[in-house]
Amino acid sequence: MKLVGTEKKEKNQVELSIVVEKDEFEAACEKAYRRNVGKINIQGFRKGKAPRKMIEKMYGPEIFYEDAMNLCYADAYEAAVDEAGIEPVDRPNLTDFDIKDGEFSFKAIVTVKPLMTVKNYTGLEAEKEEASVSDSEIDAELERLRERNARLVPVDRPAAEGDTVLIDYKGMLGDKAFDGGTAEGYNLKLGSGTFIPGFEDQLIGKKAGEDCDVNVTFPEDYGAAELAGKAVVFHCKVHEVKESQKPELDDEFAKDVSEFDTLDEYKASLKEKMLESRQKSADSSFEDKLLDQLVDSMDGEIPEVMFENQIDRIVDDFGYRLAMQGMDMNTYLQMNGMEMNSFREIFKGQAERHVKTRLALEAVAAQEKLAVAANELEEEYKKLAEQNKLEIERVKEFLPEAALKADLAVQKAMELVKSSAKALKPKPAKKAAVKKPAAKTEKNRKNGKKDKERRRDEKACG
Repeated sequence: MKLVGTEKKEKNQVELSIVVEKDEFEAACEKAYRRNVGKINIQGFRKGKAPRKMIEKMYGPEIFYEDAMNLCYADAYEAAVDEAGIEPVDRPNLTDFDIKDGEFSFKAIVTVKPLMTVKNYTGLEAEKEEASVSDSEIDAELERLRERNARLVPVDRPAAEGDTVLIDYKGMLGDKAFDGGTAEGYNLKLGSGTFIPGFEDQLIGKKAGEDCDVNVTFPEDYGAAELAGKAVVFHCKVHEVKESQKPELDDEFAKDVSEFDTLDEYKASLKEKMLESRQKSADSSFEDKLLDQLVDSMDGEIPEVMFENQIDRIVDDFGYRLAMQGMDMNTYLQMNGMEMNSFREIFKGQAERHVKTRLALEAVAAQEKLAVAANELEEEYKKLAEQNKLEIERVKEFLPEAALKADLAVQKAMELVKSSAKALKPKPAKKAAVKKPAAKTEKNRKNGKKDKERRRDEKACG
């Protein structure tokens, strides 16, 4: 392969002029002949045994050219990209195919990753929250844990909001039961909003063993057209009324929900974990603000295809996670009344931010000439192998060295930006201005005086 020309075009495009030399193209033609000879019949030869020269004499030497070109253009293109030192971000547009004097030539117009620059990346300033956890927040978290560990206990009293009732029900539209409107032994928490509006309210005050009719009207936009906007009645039987009883907040509770023996130990651990989580959140928010400033000071034109490619990756990942749950993308879109174009639009902002921040950090790494040493690369491979419980060679198969080097360089760039940045205390929230009462005019004062005198007289007469 020879790269005979590299020409920069507009909008981050480069045109490569590529030649597959005579010996290389001849080898591709021979491979094409061996792949196709079994399909060709030549009189006097058994099928699949006709010599190449005989076939070319009968059908012309170009009979194997198309297959030969398909066999060698991909490798030739990849070699040309490496030699040109460019990084494509889209599939190439291949043109000007030609075979002359036994050589195969073509052109590849390819969109490449832009060379961006960042003006300001050191000495940045941004607000950063100070991580803290109050005693009231610890108490609130403990209360949520008590709620999650609560038991449902049958009670002999009328049902109240927040109780759970064990019911049978049968929905009737006129004198006919409708599909999906019947169940037995259903646990319904009153006030949960699980059923259509009005249903749960009518069970409040009912006791175990009581029968009742619940009259409701389905919403106009209800999913089942035959029920939308229709008035129906549910014949209900209440079997049990159960209230939620939360466990006592004591050492026994701590033993049940954690590895600690006392409530004080558990609270201390809870505070530490919450504080760590808050700190990570504050750090992440601070980094995002710094990245926003990097992107704002970045110069260069980003090809639209880079945003589309990132959306592709997000959608593919979403589809993979759906598949893990036993659902395909088409079913998900149908259930949510969406088309793929509108679904992709949801991720547009996320994709644009990812591409821009990555390019900004890559620009910082390039401007600072941040290098990744061989030992750093190997350490990262070891870490990834341990995290994923794989052999290190297996990780290297999945993650090429060049890709990992680029990721580590970006991490170094982010550390450089953070190390020189200044964290500012958040400004106190502005209090809403309190409007002062309008100054009283002479007329208002006189009217006010008359009102006071009238109220005094009414009180005296009363």
